[in-house]
Amino acid sequence: MLPTGKVPPEKLKEIVFKHLGVQGERVLIKSGVGVDAAAVEFGDEVLVASTDPITGAEKHIGFYAVNVNANDVATFGAKPKWFLVSVLLPENADETLLEDIMADIDKSAKELGIAVIGGHTEVTPGLKRPIVVGTMLGEVKKEKLVHAGNAKPGDVIILTKGAGVEGTAIIASEREEELIKAFGREFVERAKTFLRKISVVKEALIANEIGVNAMHDPTEGGIANGLHEMADASGLGFKVYYEKIPIADETKKICEYFNLDPLALISSGALLISTSRENAEKILAALEKEGIVASIIGEFLEDKEKRVIVKEGKEEELKQPLSDELWKVV
Repeated sequence: MLPTGKVPPEKLKEIVFKHLGVQGERVLIKSGVGVDAAAVEFGDEVLVASTDPITGAEKHIGFYAVNVNANDVATFGAKPKWFLVSVLLPENADETLLEDIMADIDKSAKELGIAVIGGHTEVTPGLKRPIVVGTMLGEVKKEKLVHAGNAKPGDVIILTKGAGVEGTAIIASEREEELIKAFGREFVERAKTFLRKISVVKEALIANEIGVNAMHDPTEGGIANGLHEMADASGLGFKVYYEKIPIADETKKICEYFNLDPLALISSGALLISTSRENAEKILAALEKEGIVASIIGEFLEDKEKRVIVKEGKEEELKQPLSDELWKVV
């Protein structure tokens, strides 16, 4: 039986990736473990396309759909420009739900300069909550195209914002009353504002302009899964330091309350950047100038079997999460 959440990498290889139709013309990047978008060549320009569903949140689901898909495109160095969306509503849904979702999509798309160009809307038998599936398209010059599978041994790993950004916002919204009783309304309201941190478009484009080898936004499975996905895509190992990974106080307390691992909690809003040590300092300075928190958390290793985290001076294996921690509470 498959676990809840993303299908495990070994099952993708065993079942999914062998059923992908013809090779395709002008395809520069196609499906693979840790690869969140595809790239198709159009002369000097490259079209980058990504698709993602929003299944773990109900409140602000339209906002998540636009931003999560825009993030995937931006990590390839492309500017998100066009969005298609399928809105699947549960039986007995009323018009207010559809209006709220579309208003959220409209506002989020306008904030990023994105046109919503098509999609599909239906009431779907068997659904208990809405699901929104988005497809984002963007453009980038061919020479500036990057992807998660191009990290190099010795590259430093930069993490922006911190662990569990999206998970903190979702749990604060979905379990609001319970958390208010535990930590107070002011705490919960702060945690809910993490929603506004979810876009990584700005930092991805800034970093790519300076020079990166690979970028990846850690979504399901959090920072831990994101590191494994980049390592899988690049054929590398990694070494990271727990004390260097930013974890907001709100995230720590929510994870402690529900007994969750913050490194395995859905982390849209964070960006993993693989780059040379020389460029890393330039990227950190540029991000700081824009008010974006970022830290060097480790490096990629040539030994693809070595994937470790150092805690309080002790090195241990950083295992790839089987499922996102979010599913334990929503």
